[in-house]
Amino acid sequence: MTSKRSISNPLALAVLALLAERPMHPYEMASTMRERGKHHSIKLNYGSLYTVVDALERHRLIVPVETVREGRRPERTIYALTDAGRAKLDGWLRDLLRRPIKEYPQFEAGLSLMAVLPPEAVVELLRERVERLEQAIAEERATMDDAAAQGLPQVFLIEADYALMLKEAELRWVRDLIRAIETEELSGLDLWRQFHARPDMIQDGTEREEEAVDE
Repeated sequence: MTSKRSISNPLALAVLALLAERPMHPYEMASTMRERGKHHSIKLNYGSLYTVVDALERHRLIVPVETVREGRRPERTIYALTDAGRAKLDGWLRDLLRRPIKEYPQFEAGLSLMAVLPPEAVVELLRERVERLEQAIAEERATMDDAAAQGLPQVFLIEADYALMLKEAELRWVRDLIRAIETEELSGLDLWRQFHARPDMIQDGTEREEEAVDE
């Protein structure tokens, strides 16, 4: 019986897209994704890949068409896209491109709770983030420049271009936040400092532990 649970893992989308080119076995899918740099945009590991392939087969979006063996290597099952799989790929990709969805980045979560730390600590941590962003941007730009120099069309670098743009925008924003804290321009900064000036906020773990023992 086919599970009614919807498939939403981006890795499944990548598998469908690869099989739209030609039938492949999972090892070839993973190798092709790595060769094309798709693992930078879509999380890839072999365990998850085989789980995704099994799920797609259960949903009849792909089907095994052949089993091959090369030398002493284990048998490998080659999969092909079904008509239902092609329709799923088309609809899913169209939906991703047309509709912004709410995502939950870890940095956004950290920002929403940053007031738990003192302002000075936050500034120090953000400065470390700036350094890491600058390094990542330089590395990614160099990679893109190398790919362009080798004649790779921009259309095949579009997701890398998008990721780079996001990092550059984040870098500018984080620098502005650091500046706003340091120049006291950030509204609510007084309340933030007052929160950390409370006696119960400056006790360390040792003092709290000693109080518990005394009780």
